Amino acid sequence: MLCNKLNEFLTEHEVESRILAALGLCVAVSLYGLKWIRKRRILKRINQEKKRRDMSLQLMEKLAEKFKKQNPGVDSRRILSMSLQELTEKLRDGSLSPESVLYPYVKKALEVTRDTNCITVFMNDCETQLQEVKKQKQKGLLYGVPVSIKEHVGYQGHPSTCGLVQYLDELEEEDSVIVKVLKKQGAIIFAKTNVPQTLICYETSNPIYGLTTNPHNHTKGAAGSSGGEGALIGGGGSILGFGTDIGGSIRLPSSFCGIAGLKPTPNRLSLHGVRPCVDGMLAVLLCIGPMARDVDSLVLCMKALLCDEMFKLDPRVPPLPFNEEVYSTSQPLRIGYYETDGYTLPNPAMRRVFLETKKLLEEAGHMLIPFKPPRTEYMLNELYMKSLFGDGGQTLSEKFKNNIVDQRLRDLCLLCNLPKIVKKILAFILKPLRPRYALSLSSAQGASCVKDHWKQNTAVEEYQTEFIAEWRKLNLDVVLAPMLGPAFNPGYPAKLLSAASYTMLYNLVGFPAGVVPVGSVTQTDEEELKNYKGHFNDQLDKLFVKAVEGGLGLPLSVQCAALPYQDELCLRLMKEVETLHQNKKKKA
Repeated sequence: MLCNKLNEFLTEHEVESRILAALGLCVAVSLYGLKWIRKRRILKRINQEKKRRDMSLQLMEKLAEKFKKQNPGVDSRRILSMSLQELTEKLRDGSLSPESVLYPYVKKALEVTRDTNCITVFMNDCETQLQEVKKQKQKGLLYGVPVSIKEHVGYQGHPSTCGLVQYLDELEEEDSVIVKVLKKQGAIIFAKTNVPQTLICYETSNPIYGLTTNPHNHTKGAAGSSGGEGALIGGGGSILGFGTDIGGSIRLPSSFCGIAGLKPTPNRLSLHGVRPCVDGMLAVLLCIGPMARDVDSLVLCMKALLCDEMFKLDPRVPPLPFNEEVYSTSQPLRIGYYETDGYTLPNPAMRRVFLETKKLLEEAGHMLIPFKPPRTEYMLNELYMKSLFGDGGQTLSEKFKNNIVDQRLRDLCLLCNLPKIVKKILAFILKPLRPRYALSLSSAQGASCVKDHWKQNTAVEEYQTEFIAEWRKLNLDVVLAPMLGPAFNPGYPAKLLSAASYTMLYNLVGFPAGVVPVGSVTQTDEEELKNYKGHFNDQLDKLFVKAVEGGLGLPLSVQCAALPYQDELCLRLMKEVETLHQNKKKKA
């Protein structure tokens, strides 16, 4: 009886069932079709951008070849080997013309980008810039110097994409303040350099421009997010460039590529016209800073930028010119130091060059004082990562929409898209098995409400106060710290975001920090790496070994830091470190 009634019901509703099934199929097909069409449009726009880049490369190559034919006597090798200081002197006294410097660098940059894929576009207005520079009645400190800039630094007529397709058609209506000041000082902006998609990764790769590799070993990464700058300068294709830093994005590429880089005090240099990576995040501030071959170049650059023109164009920047007296003093320094931050144990190569640097500083008459950064694990997970994912990753998730997600950022994209409750459950399950993964999942939940967000900001301020108190208790001038390196193997930075704890610290506390190359990986370092266990001997420590192995001959750096607005003191320690290592090399 029941079966008969069921059959009658199904027969009566058979038409409706088929209609619903058909409608469901149509919806599914339509959604798939829309997704397919959207993907095709994205790929078409990416291909258009690649053609634009190729055309700019071809144009600059023609101009470089044309200059070489018309000026066969120009000694390009000699020009490329000059320091920034020597180059600026010869440009200012007329021994060299701006053209004789620009085109050898363009030619070299083309070679470097063929090897590393570091340039997103060559500026097609270089010749116009040359003419404008020659008209200047007063030659600036960077007169005639070719300068490269990170891709998201605003330049009129060009997009600032952050590796995201949706920004390709948003052309900048005017130059960023940093570009305006550089031009005022006589610099010629000749190239933009590659970045990771969204900038939140220290491996430079995105679906538009591709992967950037290390200039010293093309099987290794260039770090990020200023990886294009690191590769271009490290390969000799630029003498001065600009990156940005919110977790180590200037210092990491500088370390991996063997150059000097400075993350200034937040807001010491104007960020007006630079597209942010996470809109609205104020607990940890983005900084823009110079990258170059040596510390002297960074100093000259800061002197050029900290001028009335910048203070006038962006009144939010404190009108503090470069303090030559602080930088030039020869008094011994009280230098705090720590061999490890207690979270990421330096690998043997990192530890060796750090201890060598400490010894050289002591022998030079400086006072080296043990210093321990307070509560590194708390700083990293409860403060830095929770600030980065303050909205649970929603802002980053929105940026990934209507994009092809770079394969190296799929885990990050998944983390941003996971509901908070899922992150909470996974963190609970993983806590006894993989506690550091559990901490990352917990941090990625973000704030639960406005009150929670305010509490988070208060906690950051309290930590900054605690850090400064520890610093002042020891009466320190500066701090010497380890620096992540050598360059990672591809694919590992996205898995080891927490390994950048050494750099993230100084973003959170808002201190100026810079890196100086001090050596390279030896065969002994590689042998000792086999016994590395880290602080936890867990999955992350094992991944770290895989990330840095095979680094024989790659550059290694140390990190220097100072109190806020003591950028000149930070540079002074960097110069001291650089000089001591150079003298040691000469004696060897």
